[in-house]
Amino acid sequence: MDERALGTTGYDVTEVGMGTWNIGSDWGDVSDEAAHEAVRAAIDAGITFLDTADVYGDGRSERVIADVLAEYDPDERPTVATKAGRRLDPHDASGYTESNLREFVDRSRSNLDTDALDLLQLHCPPTDVYYQPETFDALDDLKAEGKIDHYGVSVERVEEGLKAIEYPGVETVQIIFNPFRQRPAELFFDEAARRDVGIIVRVPLASGLLTGNLSAETEFPENDHRNFNREGEAFDRGETFAGVPYECGLEAVDELRPLVPEDATMAQFSLRWILDHDAVSTVIPGSTDPKHVRENVIAASLPPLTTEETERVREVYEEYVADAVHQRW
Repeated sequence: MDERALGTTGYDVTEVGMGTWNIGSDWGDVSDEAAHEAVRAAIDAGITFLDTADVYGDGRSERVIADVLAEYDPDERPTVATKAGRRLDPHDASGYTESNLREFVDRSRSNLDTDALDLLQLHCPPTDVYYQPETFDALDDLKAEGKIDHYGVSVERVEEGLKAIEYPGVETVQIIFNPFRQRPAELFFDEAARRDVGIIVRVPLASGLLTGNLSAETEFPENDHRNFNREGEAFDRGETFAGVPYECGLEAVDELRPLVPEDATMAQFSLRWILDHDAVSTVIPGSTDPKHVRENVIAASLPPLTTEETERVREVYEEYVADAVHQRW
């Protein structure tokens, strides 16, 4: 795979990385063996960027990554990004203090068995946090102390990303972007590129919708967010199916199917569409299936979409899903 610069961090990362929410929690039961095998598959496939968070399985995802990395040459260690903030209860802006962030960082350093975190991201904090300079001052302090090497943010909304990159220490923004969530490409990507901010794309397959493998008859486990968070009952609705009403999403997928090359999957086609945007540093699909991990990597080698294909993806977006998501996120 080709690599792209991750903003000003100095890290060059593979175009396709790996998200590890799936191996931590909220996607049904995942055995320890399956969790470890998924991370191994990513590294063996050449992936050099892993994304996790301290709340994925209450630290399970971080610990799995540490276990697997211990099996590999330290000189070939991938960049590991984690997130902090969602451990707060209640999760409100007043909790984003230096003392709390310090506690979260130390816990993640222990889970990941590292002296310094490669990249720490605020984990979709309340909007008010972006108007608290003292929170970003605290991140600067942690960086100066050598506990984190770089920091960024994971956002729900474009407006939050635009505000975040006003802080000079913010080197990356993680945001939802896929054929069903196209708004970031309108303004935010240009602003991020102008400031040399790295873009990490999460939820690239709309929680499985854009794999083309889901149907109206698909049943999800009780502890899978695609079952319990469709209306945002547990966290932001945009994290589940990218905020798209499930039935509308299925209709949109059917419209996209004719565009998928015979030698590619719907998932690969969707990832390629994302990578056609130069502002994107890396895209982080998650999977517990090593086969799917390897297939995701292949997306980076597919040819870019044609102008006609890109226009058709936009038409499907506007007809089937834009009304539900465009101005909301």
